[in-house]
Amino acid sequence: MQEQYRTVAGEGVHETEINRSRFICALAPAATEQEAQEFIARIRKEHPTATHNCFAYVIGAGAAVQKASDDGEPGGTAGVPMLQMLMRREVRYVVAVVTRYYGGVKLGAGGLIRAYGGAVGEALDVLGTLTRQRYRLATVTVDHQRAGKLENDLRATGRQVRDVRYADAVAIEIGLPDSDVDAFRAWLADVTAGTAGFELGGEAYGDA
Repeated sequence: MQEQYRTVAGEGVHETEINRSRFICALAPAATEQEAQEFIARIRKEHPTATHNCFAYVIGAGAAVQKASDDGEPGGTAGVPMLQMLMRREVRYVVAVVTRYYGGVKLGAGGLIRAYGGAVGEALDVLGTLTRQRYRLATVTVDHQRAGKLENDLRATGRQVRDVRYADAVAIEIGLPDSDVDAFRAWLADVTAGTAGFELGGEAYGDA
């Protein structure tokens, strides 16, 4: 798995005008290819009279799935430059749709490539990205007496507390960078006088 990846901070739209043509870039995070396709379908419904609704998406921290469509623009002048911009900016789990309303002035192949790629780049700048870091999931088990203080200590030291479950004992699920596991074990033993249980689980991504 990749150590980290960047994605868009949230869904948003940015519009730019080039030679009287309107280029409206809609960006959204997409966890799966299906989510990306649903977003594209939604944007197409919102702009039924647009000249083109071109799209590109990248799914997977390692960019395993990459798709692009020119939607009637000359081959390679819309979807591909959009995809290239997403890849160049190293954003993942993201879908971009650029809606074009033709303004009567032809841009030529070079102009289209710049316009579509640029629309995505500008939208990324305006809407912003965030980095997600790979974590090992781990469960800390502790008695009720120590649980409140331990949870506060975890949050105070910047640990990612993902879940807290109360039963006979209290189970606190956290996310840890791989490189931090051994140091965390030692810290945990120290603050709980060796009374806490610690179990490593699978892997997930969380905000860095």
